[in-house]
Amino acid sequence: METRYSADAIRFERMNTEEIRDTFLIRTLFAPDKIELVYLFDDRAVIGSAVPVKGNPLKLEAGEQLACQYFAERREMGVINIGDTGIITVDGKKFTLGYKDLLYIGKGSKDIQFESANAQKPAKFYIVSYPAHTAYPAALAKQTDAQAVGIGSDEEANKRTIYKYVHPQGIKSCQLVMGCTDLAPCSVWNTMPAHTHIRRTEVYMYFAMEQNSIVFHFMGKPEQTRHIVVRNQQAVFAPSWSIHSGVGLKNYSFVWAMGGENQEFADMQGFSLEQIK
Repeated sequence: METRYSADAIRFERMNTEEIRDTFLIRTLFAPDKIELVYLFDDRAVIGSAVPVKGNPLKLEAGEQLACQYFAERREMGVINIGDTGIITVDGKKFTLGYKDLLYIGKGSKDIQFESANAQKPAKFYIVSYPAHTAYPAALAKQTDAQAVGIGSDEEANKRTIYKYVHPQGIKSCQLVMGCTDLAPCSVWNTMPAHTHIRRTEVYMYFAMEQNSIVFHFMGKPEQTRHIVVRNQQAVFAPSWSIHSGVGLKNYSFVWAMGGENQEFADMQGFSLEQIK
């Protein structure tokens, strides 16, 4: 498990491009037959992936950063599959996940294993975990089960559908909120005008991008933004003081996940285009 230390807004102003990428961009997700985990000091989030290839399940273990006997001893997590069909076993109970299906795994789950239904066509499990003080049962949601909200327009090149999986009116959790956004063809902008969440951190994981496409992810204080070039299946971490917005060369999808003081989806601080610099 890799450790990423916090960077405040003052240090951010002095960072060069590579320092920003090394701090906020997660480039090493979805390595074959491996569980990749990154431990973030902000809100003690853990971001990771599991790609079972050889036919043997991959077991989720606790790193020394967690100082516990098993990974979910004091944590909850959401796992969304962006690959072919996969199976997650939680304390002996098996859950089958297709493309864009999500499994919530609650605090206290001891034995968590990942496998692909077909090793030749592996699942790609994306993992987001936050600390939890309350235990909720494991729950599977197909993409068709998620609350779908249409937003944006063709004229603004930001027409998209937001799918909410883990939220107060959906799958119950302690503090995790998680979902997925799909941009319509010819739409390229997300979350602009931008906002912050001063009571939460957020992570975007971009996927379903064509090989010859990239996304420019904007972050920083609204009056002093910087960008990160993001490629397919990479994630960007947004601390509470930073906006999080993106524009791609073509349409794309991204998984968003939040954790912190509350679970109110609308608890955000919006900014006008005049304030964005």
